[in-house]
Amino acid sequence: MLLRNDCLTVEIDALGAELRSIRTPDGTEYLWQGHPDFWKSRAINIFPFVARLWGGTYTYRGRTYALGNHGFVRHTVLEERQQSETAGSFVMEDDAQTRAVYPFRFRYQVDYRLEDRALRYAWRVKNQDDKPIYFGIGGHPGFNLPLEPGKDFSDYQVRFPEAEAPERVLFSPACFLTGEKVPYDLGDRRAIGLNHRLFDTDVILLEHSGHRAVIEPRDGQGKSVELCYPDCKYLGVWHAVKTDAPFVCLEPWAALPGRDGITEDLETDPNVLRLEPGAVYENRLSLTIR
Repeated sequence: MLLRNDCLTVEIDALGAELRSIRTPDGTEYLWQGHPDFWKSRAINIFPFVARLWGGTYTYRGRTYALGNHGFVRHTVLEERQQSETAGSFVMEDDAQTRAVYPFRFRYQVDYRLEDRALRYAWRVKNQDDKPIYFGIGGHPGFNLPLEPGKDFSDYQVRFPEAEAPERVLFSPACFLTGEKVPYDLGDRRAIGLNHRLFDTDVILLEHSGHRAVIEPRDGQGKSVELCYPDCKYLGVWHAVKTDAPFVCLEPWAALPGRDGITEDLETDPNVLRLEPGAVYENRLSLTIR
């Protein structure tokens, strides 16, 4: 799918409803282009579980199910529905293949819409079952850095204009939740100054970071990206571990990964969302390109 207006041209793949390109008229490509030496994806949509499960499995009503990292939407071709030159949707429903790993009837939808320099999008989940469904949901878009000649990765920061007392959610060395959180000092600038070694132990996942994050030059001069995530409790900042990868991801999550050493029971997992029969969950976000 191709969306365009006078400010942006956006390409979206039906596979995973994943963003493939965000370009401005001057030819600047803002979205990471998936180089396999670092990270072959670009902006995956996450459903029905965020990140990893201990042992790659969970239980539900006495049965064990296997589910891969970040769920199955990323590997699924969704039905494409383009409404106009600036708006479109992608839809999938459960089938025998999804029910083998996720025993619920659901409808999952991603809506995209261009408004000037903003790409607005939303994840929607409808419970089409006769029982509550449980899920995690989130995003994983990557952005090229630097965004213009003459700058380096370390010339940028991720700024959180609304953050007050953020906490870092801690992970074990195997990248599972430890159950611990610690204060994360953003300093007076409310920002994380980027350098490649920040990610040698994987993602920096923050709670209470506000609802906006801006990738920008530290001096405030130059191209930037703003992500608004009002319906997500967590935001991760990441790039490929122990590399000099020329990108950074902003990962808005409305749920959390599995806990270290625990095979999660989906009905009692404290870190997933619950949706009643017939109800619709909606999570709205926006990317503004400057």
